[in-house]
Amino acid sequence: MAAALAVVFAIAAVLAHSAVSAVVAATDDESSTAARNFTIASPPSPTTTGPVTYVFGDSMSDVGNNNYFPMSLAKSNYPWYGIDYPNREATGRFTNGKTIGDYMAEKFGVPPPPPFLSLRMTGKNVLGGVNFASGGAGILNETGVYFVQYLSFDEQISSFEIVKKAMIAKIGKEAAEAAVNAALFQIGLGSNDYINNFLQPFMADGTTYRHDQFIRLLITTLDRQLKRLYGLGARKVAFNGLAPLGCIPSQRVRSTDGKCLSNVNDYALQFNAAAKKLLDGLNAKLPGAQMGLADCYSVVMELIQHPEKNGFTTAHTSCCNVDTEVGGLCLPNTRPCSDRSAFVFWDAYHTSDAANKVIADRLWDRHDERRARGRFSSSARRRV
Repeated sequence: MAAALAVVFAIAAVLAHSAVSAVVAATDDESSTAARNFTIASPPSPTTTGPVTYVFGDSMSDVGNNNYFPMSLAKSNYPWYGIDYPNREATGRFTNGKTIGDYMAEKFGVPPPPPFLSLRMTGKNVLGGVNFASGGAGILNETGVYFVQYLSFDEQISSFEIVKKAMIAKIGKEAAEAAVNAALFQIGLGSNDYINNFLQPFMADGTTYRHDQFIRLLITTLDRQLKRLYGLGARKVAFNGLAPLGCIPSQRVRSTDGKCLSNVNDYALQFNAAAKKLLDGLNAKLPGAQMGLADCYSVVMELIQHPEKNGFTTAHTSCCNVDTEVGGLCLPNTRPCSDRSAFVFWDAYHTSDAANKVIADRLWDRHDERRARGRFSSSARRRV
């Protein structure tokens, strides 16, 4: 069985790498049919006052990149996803409405950055924010391999490199460098490295490493990736810490008493502590770096522990009646709950539109506090 799975994953990895390389190359030379035909929201205008934002992440942040992968097993461009999005459109967001990033963009006063794979590299849209997030992605390249096609974090960074080259071609190296230096980089990764890697019995990392070794692997890899982004011009980085993963429906169903899995929550807290230490170290070493950890853990845990206090009725299970043993997504043949705003979770993995708004509100309040202390200051506002 293990050998068979290894063969499947090896084939999947080859397919994914080939497909991603082809899509990125097609985007680079403007020959992508999908990019020509897909309709997206208008990019920010030159009068937009909010910061240019680049989003990297997984399905919590994906706004449609995986739609472009015909073989991807991590998609949400079908009902009931998007039922509360404008025009009830299933855009590829893994929730019933807007993502946390969508709500944060509203607060910044900019449109949500469009998916990278929807763009052509000669338009003005390369001067605005871009979303590179891809469902299934993790910090490690082997994470998410069984989703077949997706953009790993390293591939997301390579995609940003393509955007920067297009910016240089359009406005010149000096202006492009200044714009990137002033932009805000939002990164939300790490959940899949646990949920779809370390905690899965059929993935090698969970059997190869103790947890302390696995964290070192994650942090060493993240260190390299953040330094690569810094080398490409990233200075202001908001890294989303892990939420209480042991409390999401896909994990809670594994407990014998229906409660959160404390060991998984401990893993998340240990990772967050290590990530904060890494970010603090990079700030000390890299000139001009302003990298901070967003405390998603306490924000989401507050909703889970006190749902009624925060306007919800249910936090232990999902609105959509999903099969947590088979995927955990809200498939068209299932039915969502009647009051979607009452649930913290939409499916077995992802928070609901209503929860995303509350989470964004809380993170924004903390962003204001950081801004008052000088981090992510007004210098991050648009300069092009």
